[in-house]
Amino acid sequence: MKPIFTGTITALVTPFSDTGLDLTALSGLLDRQIAAGVGAVVLAGTTGESPTLTYEEYRVLVKFTKEYLRGRIPLIVGCGANCTCRACELASIAQSCGADGLLAVTPYYNKASARGIFLHYQALTRASSLPILVYNVPSRTGLALGMEHYRALAELPGIYGVKEASGDMELVEHLVRECGDRFAVYTGNDDQVVPAMRAGAAGVISVYANAAPGEAVRITDACSAGDFMRAEELYRGIRERVRSLFWEVNPIPVKYVLARRGECQPIWRLPLCPPSDATARHLKELWG
Repeated sequence: MKPIFTGTITALVTPFSDTGLDLTALSGLLDRQIAAGVGAVVLAGTTGESPTLTYEEYRVLVKFTKEYLRGRIPLIVGCGANCTCRACELASIAQSCGADGLLAVTPYYNKASARGIFLHYQALTRASSLPILVYNVPSRTGLALGMEHYRALAELPGIYGVKEASGDMELVEHLVRECGDRFAVYTGNDDQVVPAMRAGAAGVISVYANAAPGEAVRITDACSAGDFMRAEELYRGIRERVRSLFWEVNPIPVKYVLARRGECQPIWRLPLCPPSDATARHLKELWG
């Protein structure tokens, strides 16, 4: 199977104003991503503070972005929820607004059995004809997918790929070996992009690319060309800045970096809030 989205895929922040969405800032963020050559952007994911968006904001965000992109790069939209009905409704909205793909995190808090996970994603494949990426991030959801889950999900025709953010490289390697011919595998961890792509992953869904898309693209381009020594060298040069974006809960640090540059306003929606003074001071030292 040839992946539709490859290389660096940016999990974009959602810029807010005092009254709602900041679409002017969003335009600038998108321009920067396109200019850097990213493979796609993800809206309304974890980094986009998706749980804080209203249905109307979600609709506006997707519709505006689709129209602004004009097909220059693909648009993937988060539709994750711990209520399957809500996830299906979001998927339907995203499709109606022109999304090219969906990112669906596993149900959180109430979690689910293996059978429940399968039925959740089966419902999503029936609610939308768009390709769906399964998103495994147990540090946030309290639920960890394993190979038994992935084997079952690989049988669903609408499942296009997986964003693996468990941090378990052995699982990534096993997943590529056993299911890589049926769906694409992406890492959701910026610090694992080189080993993941060496193992056969198609790319990274990246937080770091918000702040430095060109650097992120150079690393995945080197990996795609099979030059992993160069990719490792490039990663070593940014390693401390990658780590800095996770000193506090994502997207607090990366939004702070963008706001200091004037690329968005320093607005997070509760329960997210501005970084501590110590974190802010360290981010200024690293990012300027």
